[in-house]
Amino acid sequence: MSAPLLSAHGLTKAYGNRLACAGIDLDITEGEVLAIVGESGSGKSTLLSLLAGELAPDSGEVRYRMRDGQTRSLADLGPAALRRLMRTDWGFVRQDARQGLRMAVSAGGNVGERLMGMGERHYGRIRGQALDWLGRVEIEAGRVDDPPSQFSGGMRQRLQIARNLVTGPRLVLMDEPTSGLDVSVQARLLDLIRRLSAELGLAVIIVTHDLAVARLLSHRIAVMRAGRVIETGLTDRVLDDPEHAYTQLLVASVLAA
Repeated sequence: MSAPLLSAHGLTKAYGNRLACAGIDLDITEGEVLAIVGESGSGKSTLLSLLAGELAPDSGEVRYRMRDGQTRSLADLGPAALRRLMRTDWGFVRQDARQGLRMAVSAGGNVGERLMGMGERHYGRIRGQALDWLGRVEIEAGRVDDPPSQFSGGMRQRLQIARNLVTGPRLVLMDEPTSGLDVSVQARLLDLIRRLSAELGLAVIIVTHDLAVARLLSHRIAVMRAGRVIETGLTDRVLDDPEHAYTQLLVASVLAA
């Protein structure tokens, strides 16, 4: 069995007297979708920022298996190497697509910019790949030169997904990607995420407060409360037969809604 693609050991982060994350251990393998669920304030978004190297933990570490097979701590990479990892091997789909896109740059430019970050300089190849990926996320080719400011919320999220996946990453982090979208738009976006993650064999860590999203997309689930992972396991097992009282309350609240 191969080593995890990414693993966290003892991740702890405090803001004053409040523990946002407390001694968290988790891992993810290639091709796996892990959902991190919990109520607002449970620490799940802080955990995602720690996993992404955007926040430094007070203690603990995040380790990642590089393409050369060597597993390294993010803390040992240095800022430049970590930025390169985020531009190439990783993707990060933000809850607010405006934070993950350059709003004044065309749709094609947003996708092509990631390719240029990997050293691609041929305009024809860049535009061709941008058009290919716009098609994959169901954005018409005729919108390639339109800025994201002219797109709907759902289209912006699809563009953000194309921007992140064009470089062929092995790991994609998603922070509430369907939040704030209409139900019908959510459904299309979830179908797209599920299809692309399966086709490309992506490892995906998705933060969500929506258990229906977790059930649809994830293989495993981690339930957070007050900065701690209080239950983890296969998604269907956890949601159909929760062991922890808090998880039971979460599931019951969904069923009663």
